[in-house]
Order: sequence, then structure tokens, then C-alpha cells
Amino acid sequence: MRRREFLSAAVGAAMIQSGALRDVFAVNGADRPAAWFAQDAGLPSATASEKGVAPMAIGLMIAPEFDHPEAAIARVKKLGMSNCFLSLDGYIGRFSASAAQQLSAALEKHGVTATSAEVVGPGRLVWDFAEGPATIGLVPPATRAARLDALKQTSDFAKRLGIPRVQTHCGFLPENPGDPLYEPAVQAIRDVAVHCAGNGQDFLMETGQETPTTMSRAILDVNQPNLGVGLDTANLILYGKANPVDAVDIIGKHVRSVHAKDGMWPTDPMKLGKEVLIGTGRVDFLQVFSKLQKLGYQGAITIERETSGPQQMEDVKHEKVYLERVLAQVRTDSTQAHSNPT
Repeated sequence: MRRREFLSAAVGAAMIQSGALRDVFAVNGADRPAAWFAQDAGLPSATASEKGVAPMAIGLMIAPEFDHPEAAIARVKKLGMSNCFLSLDGYIGRFSASAAQQLSAALEKHGVTATSAEVVGPGRLVWDFAEGPATIGLVPPATRAARLDALKQTSDFAKRLGIPRVQTHCGFLPENPGDPLYEPAVQAIRDVAVHCAGNGQDFLMETGQETPTTMSRAILDVNQPNLGVGLDTANLILYGKANPVDAVDIIGKHVRSVHAKDGMWPTDPMKLGKEVLIGTGRVDFLQVFSKLQKLGYQGAITIERETSGPQQMEDVKHEKVYLERVLAQVRTDSTQAHSNPT
């Protein structure tokens, strides 16, 4: 899809934001993160509130300008959000101690927690069905090495900021595990996951280009406890891969971040479906969030809106109110269920 192009174009005037709550890396027994034990038990990574970020708190995706990151972070706070999800493609090739210090100072100044860091480049990216398979993620051989390097640099940069997650689109993973592109992609994912583990981080595969079953198989084949899923509720629909409600049944136990976004199914077989204002598309947020809560998910809920300019601010405000109502209903239903067990 055109998301990353949009992020680059809109970074100065608009805001794109999302939040994914920080994992608790408490030591448990044999000095393994508690999050790893949760996954071993068949549950999503253990999370808890940190720096004012409550479980399932609403956050925003931002692409801060390299030289002026404070403006985007200030907007997060202005919207009444405690956390943000950093899209850092604009930092590729410029990850440095001074850049980390500047970004960290801005986050601290506004009391905003950065919960995840993501890059999808470098190299050409075409967000459609025609050229997407050859240009997106770690699957295409031509850009794999450069993107592996960028993800490792992102992990090192995120470590300086105390960010516990690195996320990316891994690409159109082949549904056929015997496809010659499958095993090299699995090895690339494992390579990044191992690097992130060394920095005390999770590495998350963002949903979109692959079916939930294929993603689940890849997680099994990579076999790294810090590998998880960044659930983008709309991407599953935009790529025609799955209903997000059903997808949670397949990959829910691996979900460690959530991008709240809405969309419509693709009707043109060459183009992705249309991303729309939350509440006007095909995502059933009440069911998705209810299922995630039952699975033990306590991470943040990220808003990602692909409009730009003043309209984007208005859209995000509307989406925040809509999601707050949905989450209030989820909590009410959960409380009633515990009060009246069957």
C-alpha cells in the first residue's frame, strides 16, 4: 500500500501515529524476559503500563523529521495520547548517538513513550499486487541484505532509546513452504530476530502481505522466542488475506502490537483495498479487541491514518473517540463476564 510513501510526504505537516505498549522485561528465573515465558505458555508477550502508558492505551504512529523530531511528538501529547510508534525510514543511514539523544530529549520533554520502531526500506517499494511481491519486505533477494542491515541499525538505535520492539513488513511470504523464496526469507527473519534478542527486544512481523496461516508457519520455522506479530487490523483486509477477527484465532497468541486502522476489501485485483476512517470500513474492532483481551493482550492500540494535512488531525481525533468507546465496551463486557461466570 502507499502507507510509507504517505509517511514520508506527510511528516512535516501532518501526523501519523500509533502506539504499541512497552513490554515488561522483568527477569524471570533463568534470566529470560518474562515476555518469553508468556509466549512459551501460549500467551502473547506480557505487558504492563510504563511511563503513564496503560494497557490498551491509544497511541499514534509518527514519522518524526530527522532534524526536528519534536513537532511530531508534541502533536501526540496535544491529542491526549501517552505513546507513539516510530516510523524511522527517514533515519536510515543517519542512525547516530546524537540523533538518538535529540529524539529521546523530545520524548522526555513531552512525556511520550515510544513503544516500537519500524523501517521498511531502503529500496523501491510498490504497495500493490503487481510489483509488491518483488519490492516489499525481506522476501525479494535484491534488497534483502540492505534491509537486514537497516533493521539491525534500527534495533541498535532503538536500544539507545529504550524501545523494546522493532517491526517491519516481511513481505509476500510464499504460502508454499517449498517455494525457493521461502527458506531464505525465514533465515533473514531469524537473523533480525536474533539481533533484536541481543538488544533485549522483540522483532515483530507486521500483518499484510501474507495469510495468517503463512505467518504462523514462518514463526514456527524461525523458532525464536522474541519473534511476534504486529497486528494491523486493516492490512489483512486491504491485501485480501483475512478477516482480522478470524486472524486473531490463528495468530492472536503472537500479537505484541496493534495498528488500529480500517479498510475495504480489494475489488481491483491489481490494487489494494482502500483504507478508510475507522468505523466506516470492514473491521469489527469490538470483536478483535475482545478476543485479544481474552488472550491476555495488554499492549497499546495504535492509530494509523493515511490521510494528510489538517484533515488527518480531524480524522485522528474522531478515531480516538471511536476507539475509546469500543474499548470501554470491551472492558464492560469483560467485567460482566467475570462477575457472571457461566
